[in-house]
Amino acid sequence: MTDRIYFGTDGIRGTANTPPMTSDIALKLGMAAGQMFLRGDHRHRVIIAKDTRLSGYMIEPALTSGFTAVGMDVVLVGPMPTPAVAMLTPSLRADLGVMISASHNPYQDNGIKLFGPDGFKLSDKTEHAIEALMESGKVMLAAPDKLGRARRLDDAQGRYIEFVKNTFPSELRLDGLKIVIDCANGAAYHIAPAVLFELGAEVIAIGVSPDGFNINKDCGSTHPELMCKTVVERGAHLGVALDGDADRLVMCDESGKLIDGDQLMAMIASYWHRKGLMKGRGLVATDMSNLGLERYLGTLGLQLHRTRVGDRYVSEAMREHGYNIGGEQSGHIILSDYSTTGDGLVAALQVLAVLLESKQKMSEASRRFAPLPQILHNVRYKNGSSPLELKAVKDAIKTAESTLGEKGRILVRKSGTEPLIRIMVEGESEKEIRLLVNDIAEAVDKALKHHAA
Repeated sequence: MTDRIYFGTDGIRGTANTPPMTSDIALKLGMAAGQMFLRGDHRHRVIIAKDTRLSGYMIEPALTSGFTAVGMDVVLVGPMPTPAVAMLTPSLRADLGVMISASHNPYQDNGIKLFGPDGFKLSDKTEHAIEALMESGKVMLAAPDKLGRARRLDDAQGRYIEFVKNTFPSELRLDGLKIVIDCANGAAYHIAPAVLFELGAEVIAIGVSPDGFNINKDCGSTHPELMCKTVVERGAHLGVALDGDADRLVMCDESGKLIDGDQLMAMIASYWHRKGLMKGRGLVATDMSNLGLERYLGTLGLQLHRTRVGDRYVSEAMREHGYNIGGEQSGHIILSDYSTTGDGLVAALQVLAVLLESKQKMSEASRRFAPLPQILHNVRYKNGSSPLELKAVKDAIKTAESTLGEKGRILVRKSGTEPLIRIMVEGESEKEIRLLVNDIAEAVDKALKHHAA
């Protein structure tokens, strides 16, 4: 398979109004994806949702034009979480689902994620075929009497709220819990507080005033300091922070101490294992998940199956091996009994179920294992060839791996969503791994400067 032109690890993403996030590319994508999913002789339908970015107003009509041009009807649902699109697509018997979002990125970025009629993100193969059709210019436009129509679905939010509430154990209620929910000024700014309130919680909602520019800005799962601070100041039992499209979460306990995706998966896995709900005798996580999680699962007689970074790859491995829990340290947690993709709200409710049944404080219920020291460092580079292809960088990584040996893990990769080299080193000694991270980062910086000269 040749290199991708538009798609990355999670759909198409980039700075708004510059390629590939332009109106004309969105139009071409709508036509190509629409044509590929015109199957059978029924009226074809695509669901389009978005988060709260200003550029959503530009991308949404361009996609709508593309889909209707090839004869596909468009159902617009407005600001909705990514997992809502995954749920609504098969529920409404749509042929395709589209989410306009750059997830945890700042407002100036945007992205487009595609879901098939089964609610799963499209495979690499299908995305590659769409790209080829976009580049070929051989899209078959519909005859004037076969053009698609566009309409808005007014009750989409209500449908998703009821769906999420029904994933919570029916015998439990959130009465008596004071919860801070940070919606990142994103897609779940109305839905998330409503779900928690209707299940009985006292809700303190922050990050619920989107203005087109403030999505993920100093709030949400990538900036959880506001959540942690608010929990302590308001005397809440815990906090939940979502990202811009609400497909990931992090949480904090009553003291404001952060709880990442690894600890949350450990909580859910132990709870489901005890209740006999786990499938596949383990869970799926990525190469970024802490070795402490793997060791903890081992004490329960469970396995950790690792994949490359990206929730789509976690989902694919879950289906292949029959697991029903998977996720990422960053907080993408997929519970396939309920959803085909990461769902921050659904995962939060399962964690709350663990908390209620344990009758413990969040600080007690959430500390399932002691994580090994792990340091993450990003090095930004200009778009173009990856620094990882340079010999000096390869040599630095090889030297670090030799130094660390069997005492830990090293992962150096190119981000699929931004021009970043992500460096992760994990081991028994924080001092040692910090030195190794610095060595690799320094090699990348030097190689970039030399390459640019």
